[in-house]
Amino acid sequence: MPQTTGVLPPTFDRADGHAVFPQTDHDETARMNFLTGLNVHIGRTLSPGVRITYENRVKPKLEKAMREKANGGPTTSATDIRKAMLHDTYYQQWGALRRNTQEASQQASREIALRQVDALSAKAANLNEGRNTLSLDDSLTIPAYQAAVDNHLMPGSYYTEAVPGDVTAAATYEISLFPIGGASFGAKGDGGGRAMANFVRDRFPDLKPKRILDIGGGIGGNTLPLAAAYPDADVTVIDTAAPMLRYGHARAQSMGHSNVSFMQGLAETVDIEPGSVDLIVSVMFWHETSTKTVRDALAHMHSLLAPGGVMLHLEQPNFDDDTPVFERFMRDWDAYYNNEPFWPKLHTLDMFQAMEDAGFDKDKLFDAGTEADIEPGRFQPWSTIVTRHRHETKDLGDTGRKLSALGGYKGERWWLFGGRK
Repeated sequence: MPQTTGVLPPTFDRADGHAVFPQTDHDETARMNFLTGLNVHIGRTLSPGVRITYENRVKPKLEKAMREKANGGPTTSATDIRKAMLHDTYYQQWGALRRNTQEASQQASREIALRQVDALSAKAANLNEGRNTLSLDDSLTIPAYQAAVDNHLMPGSYYTEAVPGDVTAAATYEISLFPIGGASFGAKGDGGGRAMANFVRDRFPDLKPKRILDIGGGIGGNTLPLAAAYPDADVTVIDTAAPMLRYGHARAQSMGHSNVSFMQGLAETVDIEPGSVDLIVSVMFWHETSTKTVRDALAHMHSLLAPGGVMLHLEQPNFDDDTPVFERFMRDWDAYYNNEPFWPKLHTLDMFQAMEDAGFDKDKLFDAGTEADIEPGRFQPWSTIVTRHRHETKDLGDTGRKLSALGGYKGERWWLFGGRK
């Protein structure tokens, strides 16, 4: 693996813009660069200290306290570790710095977008005018699992509109990916979509999809690589947030993708003809939904798939019986301090059983692992692994553990799972 300690990530000017991409002045660019570098420093240099602190200062005291309980023993839970770590000064400083950097990244991105609210909305409206590939539903109610929190501390979340026809929530989201992800998603922020397109073509060479759905696809950043991979397919982005869809549609138009439409709707009820879809995908969608929605949406997706159709999802890896308790503690951090309340439940949910319950044949389920596929030539080749989240991916160590009996995941940053109908 390339050496990354002390290496700075790509700078914000390397991001690949488009007609509705927010413009930044000198100070705004410098601020984004600083926050990107700080996030990488926290993840690559400071985060390993949390484990060292736990092993040397917190764990011995915690296990002693557990043994002294009336019915206790050395076994601890992720909750026990979190409560004990709250009293450690290193963890306090690391956690505060990580939380404040996340907030600062979101706020800086939001300020850039709001400064251009009228210009961005006008650009999007001009690109969207006269097109029949953008479908919004004014009657749609934002589901409680989104309305209850501002996911990952994004001010106003995905759906808030400051002015009629607003797209600044989407612009905020797109540019915030750069500092928050340590620029690890690529110049277009589409590293996940590119990886999924590669996987589908390699794993299912016989699949020639005529209709593709991206569930919770937002601005379509990860959708467009699939649209490029299958130019003869009709590709639809499904999302609940109108600002994301307006912006995403304009973005796709400006980037020359004529086979992509954007539709407002819910994953669990979207009105599409059953049996008419050949490929359904999602990228980092499930951790922002409730458990009930997971089950309802999977069942609905099964009904939408045509015979032989494929469903594929990209997420952070779930826990299994072998997941170390310290790893559980670290990977649940966002649930408590980054407005991701559904992660703990999702991390323990048996997605293979959930897919079976939704109607998928057990013998046609699969999983695999992937890293972001970074477009050649724009970023340094090591950019994909310089990220705040790298330390949170599943630690297989020397045991050869695998997430499921299917055996496809081997410790990569992202987990792919799905089924064929």
